[in-house]
Amino acid sequence: MEGKRILASSLFFLSIFSVSRVVAGALPPELKGAVALPLSTDGRWIVDGNGRRVKLACVNWASHLETVVAEGLSKQPVDVISKKIVSMGFNCVRLTWPLFLATNDSLAAVTVRQSFQGLGLYESIAGLQANNAPIVDLSLLGAFQAVVRSLEDNNVMVILDNHLSKPGWCCSRFDGNGFFGNVYFNPDLWIKGLTKMATLFKSSPYVVGMSLRNELRGPKQNVLDWYRYMQKGAEAVHSANPNVLVILSGLSFDTDLSFLQKQPANVTFTGKLVFEGHWYAFTNGQEWSDGNANQVCGSIADNVMRRIGFLLDQQWPLFFSEFGIDLRGTNVNDNRYFNCFLGVAAELDLDWALWTLVGSYYLREGVLGMNEYYGVLDWNWCDPRNSSFLERISTLQSPLQGPGLSKSNPHKVIFHPLTGQCILRQSISHPFKLGPCSESKAWSYTPEKTLTITGTNFCLQAEGMDQPARLGLICSSSKWEAISDSKMHLSTSLEDGTTACLDVNSDNEIITTTCKCLSKDISCDPTSQWFKIVNSTRYSVMRKSSFQMSSILGFNWKDLLALWTAIAI
Repeated sequence: MEGKRILASSLFFLSIFSVSRVVAGALPPELKGAVALPLSTDGRWIVDGNGRRVKLACVNWASHLETVVAEGLSKQPVDVISKKIVSMGFNCVRLTWPLFLATNDSLAAVTVRQSFQGLGLYESIAGLQANNAPIVDLSLLGAFQAVVRSLEDNNVMVILDNHLSKPGWCCSRFDGNGFFGNVYFNPDLWIKGLTKMATLFKSSPYVVGMSLRNELRGPKQNVLDWYRYMQKGAEAVHSANPNVLVILSGLSFDTDLSFLQKQPANVTFTGKLVFEGHWYAFTNGQEWSDGNANQVCGSIADNVMRRIGFLLDQQWPLFFSEFGIDLRGTNVNDNRYFNCFLGVAAELDLDWALWTLVGSYYLREGVLGMNEYYGVLDWNWCDPRNSSFLERISTLQSPLQGPGLSKSNPHKVIFHPLTGQCILRQSISHPFKLGPCSESKAWSYTPEKTLTITGTNFCLQAEGMDQPARLGLICSSSKWEAISDSKMHLSTSLEDGTTACLDVNSDNEIITTTCKCLSKDISCDPTSQWFKIVNSTRYSVMRKSSFQMSSILGFNWKDLLALWTAIAI
């Protein structure tokens, strides 16, 4: 017993000494400040003019359908929509446009009113007149420029995306827009259109990038023509506007850039090239709902990394320019995919653009006023369609890593994809709970697979099956390993030798319980047990004084005394 007290005392004072050495300046969570434009690349990161990482957290705003007008302008003033984008945490818009807007002078000169009249959209004209009267009699190209100006006025970065050639809904393998040489996809005309748009927005600093072509596809697609024309298009854009990022898409609906492993893209410029990929649940049919969630997540995520994600290892920036789900929350296939996507996106700290801002369309595939269930805004473009969804993605709207991010040392946070939150600690006498990742303590994941609070000897421990996880000082037996095909179950061995996994109970407490859905079972939902140990250099919750224990570890001297007493008894 005396030896146990001596050990407890030693650990107690060692922990105090460790805490007293934790020093971090009181920095704001993202070193808030204006982005120094233009953007460029630094290895796999996109950075501003000061060399500081800028994370693209974008939303797609469609302007490529038959009207050739940004959707939603009959519902809300353009400035109101731009401000909604900012209020929802997005810092950029991927603004789509059809090639013919830049290459067909007759189309570009049509007014907004004439475009809508030609399609019989008289109710939308009335809405435009009420909400955006200055735009109604602008040319289609002028209206597009007005949308860009509104986004710029609200400090929203813009990526111009050549979505297709002929205005309409995208995409089909046989729509004539899919690949070079298709009926609506003349490579020379495409180069001309890219050059015109790059030149037109050369004086617009918030136009930070140009995506050369959306979702190359169809029976004509081939690697040789990809290199021939995409490299030529990249050179044309850079020559016309050397400030913008030049974004190259892949084959097979932008799901395959694997050919770049053998032969990199060859361009004459540096510091501006970015690659993009798309990832939806429906890319893999119904695999998510028809299979075991862990096994499907592991298999598909590995495939995405082989076909696209390898570019990060080669130190190229990768922009997931489309992903999204049915925001009604009833689509099992989408829901399972999205939990997996969020885990991958957090681990890799991806740049991304959500599909879509659009709450409803003027006209889509012959349907007037179609409701867009993937849209973050509702049908009237007034409110978020699903506010809990926005909460889930909020952590990923800010960078976790990258050059110049903060003065915090590299550390870990423990991310929970199902909620978009992280494991937080309040005090010794209270269990761990989920909360905003911005409030997470800095964790370390040691080679011995212990999870400790950085700068201390306190580690995450399991008390028993279906019991809250706790902080402790004796860490040699508290090992945490990522298991299952998804690599998102954090498991540990209990004193009786059984295996338990971290989970979240109905009171939002972090507990250890039986690991579930590891294989075979297709009806089981494992996502409450999915956690990702994520690298971060984002500012962590620490202060200089060792006496401010509640700011550092979430407990005070009485808590430490209680812990010491519990160990010593």
